[in-house]
Amino acid sequence: MRWPVLELVQLDQNISKDDYRQAFPSLQARLGACQRAARAARVPVMIVFEGWNTAGKGCLINWLALSLDPRGFKVHSTAAANAVEQFYPWMWRFQLALPGAGDIALYDRSWYQRVLTDRVEGKADDADWREAYEDIEQFERQLADSGYVILKFWLHIDKKEQRRRFKRLAKDPSTAWKIDRGDWRQNRNYKQWLPAVEEMLQRTNTAYAPWTVIEATHGRHSRVKVFTTIVEAVERELARRQGQPAIKAPAASESPAPAAAQGNILERVNLKLALERPEYEKELENLQQRLFQLEHALYAARIPAVIVYEGWDAAGKGGNIRRLTQGLDPRGYEVVPIAAPTSVEKAHHFLWRFWTRIPKAGHITIFDRSWYGRVLVERVEGFCTEDDWRRSYREINEFERQLAKFGTVLVKFWLQIDQEEQLRRFEGRQESPDKQWKITDEDWRNRAKWPAYEAAVIDMLQQTSTISAPWTILEANCKLYGRIKALRTVVDALERALGSR
Repeated sequence: MRWPVLELVQLDQNISKDDYRQAFPSLQARLGACQRAARAARVPVMIVFEGWNTAGKGCLINWLALSLDPRGFKVHSTAAANAVEQFYPWMWRFQLALPGAGDIALYDRSWYQRVLTDRVEGKADDADWREAYEDIEQFERQLADSGYVILKFWLHIDKKEQRRRFKRLAKDPSTAWKIDRGDWRQNRNYKQWLPAVEEMLQRTNTAYAPWTVIEATHGRHSRVKVFTTIVEAVERELARRQGQPAIKAPAASESPAPAAAQGNILERVNLKLALERPEYEKELENLQQRLFQLEHALYAARIPAVIVYEGWDAAGKGGNIRRLTQGLDPRGYEVVPIAAPTSVEKAHHFLWRFWTRIPKAGHITIFDRSWYGRVLVERVEGFCTEDDWRRSYREINEFERQLAKFGTVLVKFWLQIDQEEQLRRFEGRQESPDKQWKITDEDWRNRAKWPAYEAAVIDMLQQTSTISAPWTILEANCKLYGRIKALRTVVDALERALGSR
């Protein structure tokens, strides 16, 4: 879609006082009703305000706040990334600021700062802001696919009107503080900003996250147009949800297994590989010492690392993680065990609880199970729809690619054992008083669904093993062999990352 040249927008549009007094109270009432209905239907709403400095973003957000139940919305003001935020991928702070199901988030500036302010003022180089467009598109599409309503407003005024407002604010001692050198610089460079604004609007105006240009010269017109756009969009989404048939989550037996037709790659794993205890002890000590050195080098170089453990029940994830962490300084790593999502986590995009747990630069996060639960447990047990888990392959790859672009070392392990070995370990746990807590009815139920889980694992390995985030299969029938292979893999990955700097 070709965006109109902003200089041709009719900025003198206004509404009479009488028409405003008649229309606006009704819009406020409809907005309140929309908020209550959206909360009941668990529809999350994101409202983004971008625009020229002094175009009226703050005033519009204030009007919205006065018209909404304060228990159901939050305002996020975006400034330059602080010292903590700079230790994470640039989208991290916006991923954390998502509304939960049924809530509304108002953004006073947003992730578009990267492709606008940072671009024009030279705070991001060409590669950074160009790549940012891809990140933004993926972010908004993922949210829209999971049910978010996204509305984006560009508040437009011309150069002359902006300068007039600057002078008025600067003249009054009580408001002069609102104007700084950056504001005047934007006005002087208005024509240099304009192409960047138009490109932003053109490239990111989508059906699922549309831009609405607000002619912001006159406040009454701005308020009516913003409120009308929000109300109509939320009402459309509520009507759509009421009209669509309920989506039935597929049962485990109904879940297709396309990878199975391509051959079982797990059958080609050599589970006879083993290691004797003396060799294991020698390798373990050497690798742990090397890992300790690498952790400190990683911290000095400000390189983050993510290590993911997935595998069959009783495959040895816990023992693997313990041997890995024995060689690490506890101040530099965190182990994150992943269980079923909480009610708060369920109210967000499925990746949200993992976005909030990624390591800052120079630190290591080890996931004991991970975001792959979406395409394993949730798929097999019918906790999500087929559309959900099929779409998540792409979303996971995008998530991991964004981490890799930030410089994160990504290591992913699948611990493979055969059914006979799993049964032996299950029975061993039942017979040992010290290990009985490790075996549950859930483990036995999962074992009964081995074929369905195996098909899901094959799909996962084939569709999410990428150049930036490859899978490593650990032959884990012999625990000693699996542990050493994992340590070697991590050491090699960290050495490559440090060697590339």
